[in-house]
Amino acid sequence: MFQAEKIVIADAPLGWQDVVAVARHGAELELSEQAWARIDNAQAIVRKVVDSGERAYGISTGLGALCNVLLAGEQLSQLSRNTLLSHACGVGPVLADEQTRAIICAAIINYSHGKSGIHRQVVQALLALLNRGITPQVPSQGSVGYLTHMAHIGVALLGVGQVSYRGHIVSAEQALAEEGLQAVQLGAKDGLCLVNGTPCMTGLGCLALADASRLLQWADVIGAMSFEALRGQIAAFDAEIIALKAHPGMQVVGSNLRALLDRSEVIASSKGIRTQDALSIRSIPQVHGAARDQLAHAARQVETELNAATDNPLLLGTPDNYRVVSQANPHGQSVALAADVLAIAMAEIGSIAERRLDRLINPHVSGLPAFLVAEPGVNSGMMIVQYVAASLCAQNRQLAQPAVLDNFVTSGLQEDHLSLGTNAALKLLQVLENCTQILAIEYLLAAQAFEFLKEQRFGTGTGIAWCLLRERVPAYDQDRWLAPDIASVAALLKDPRLLNKRFSKVQ
Repeated sequence: MFQAEKIVIADAPLGWQDVVAVARHGAELELSEQAWARIDNAQAIVRKVVDSGERAYGISTGLGALCNVLLAGEQLSQLSRNTLLSHACGVGPVLADEQTRAIICAAIINYSHGKSGIHRQVVQALLALLNRGITPQVPSQGSVGYLTHMAHIGVALLGVGQVSYRGHIVSAEQALAEEGLQAVQLGAKDGLCLVNGTPCMTGLGCLALADASRLLQWADVIGAMSFEALRGQIAAFDAEIIALKAHPGMQVVGSNLRALLDRSEVIASSKGIRTQDALSIRSIPQVHGAARDQLAHAARQVETELNAATDNPLLLGTPDNYRVVSQANPHGQSVALAADVLAIAMAEIGSIAERRLDRLINPHVSGLPAFLVAEPGVNSGMMIVQYVAASLCAQNRQLAQPAVLDNFVTSGLQEDHLSLGTNAALKLLQVLENCTQILAIEYLLAAQAFEFLKEQRFGTGTGIAWCLLRERVPAYDQDRWLAPDIASVAALLKDPRLLNKRFSKVQ
């Protein structure tokens, strides 16, 4: 874990890194006085609507197709509670703690705009979940964009369901009691606020951006190793040539590759051994760079959504001069599209890595021992790990099919176009996990290829990468159980501190 910090929600926009700091690294989340004032103002509008008897969706009426049923008094509190209980119907494996924490963090940022109408004590209760390490157990399946995931979070505030707490799965009631917290008493609109908006896809999207950013840096490092092991022709990365195609990501990758391969005797001695390399070798700047550009686009979409008010209805003005506006801000089309496009881009990173690593083990094109083992025949070497990478690539192609193109009709024709953004974010996270494993395999193979070339000096960055891996995984002299080696390398790729510490020049 990193040193915990404090993230304060005030007036300035937050970045995806702030959500990751809270969700993954345990930073404390806090609201400024101005944020609390905005929340209180919106709640005062809710009270004014209720007291006046005005018909306003979700404040004084039922939900979805029941939007014309007018409610009053205790019915409004009961509606909020019933909303959480009836909507908490997800299925499937539970989310990881960091994923649920990211969703809670994104929800609190949404409420901080003061356009939702949620009671102050509900937001305080959500903050307590984050800051005291109480994480609701949230089934991963069942969302068309919102509703079910946040409902499972919401019922924990009532003392219902199970939570992860101090390393154990316990009842929400027990965890709240041990922390000296009371179950929340909900009021008008609280239930709708808790299940509404786009915090599910947005919170998960923030984690995906962190993983994709890190993997794209590693992809350049590992791709450079494969390029060097295969004695690539460095002219393909010439700065003047790369500049002729001015995509921003491509420029960054070209610069990274030149820095990583600088001073390589292997590359210097290989000039002219072939006219040109296979595309998976010479097109690293073009492919990796395109993925970086899609990452930049996705980051803009996710951060815009993160700093948006995404409830329905939204409350504008003051209790003395207000508007309650029904609209479609909970529709997460922007995030859904961004997640789908980034999934395609990262699937391509895995795809080109699999093509490179396949060349490393094939003696017909590598110039290296078959399957990167000194005694092929009695040893199978790295033969089957390529099968694993191929399988993961195949799954990524399936996962890269756009979720946003699916559409279903829900709520009695009331909600008849859906983003499926939470599904898009979840499958993006799976693509990233698969990509991590593919890059781990390529890293393992490239490092093994270096064992046959180590009489010459490697590049400034690629030599560091080889030594870093050898600190964790020994050279492969004869067949051994390979699964632990892959797991060790994958764990290395998931530690962002290593990039900053060992590869300061890699952007």
